[in-house]
Amino acid sequence: MKELIETIVKPLVDFPEDVQVNVQEEDSRVTYQLSVNKNDMGKVIGKQGRVAKAIRTVVYAAGSSEQKKIFLEIIE
Repeated sequence: MKELIETIVKPLVDFPEDVQVNVQEEDSRVTYQLSVNKNDMGKVIGKQGRVAKAIRTVVYAAGSSEQKKIFLEIIE
């Protein structure tokens, strides 16, 4: 899943080397924390959050086979 997020985000940004995905696993939940360069934050979020919503939709669909809830957080 981490590779999927990186594959989606890296072509969108100007600084692909700054893209980092951290994973936090708990009992019934997995949280992926996406960190990008400060200058690329707008590109990842998009107008009215459309790009971020699309990324989340793909990630949630890919993770629907798992028995855990999946969350994607975009952090600075």
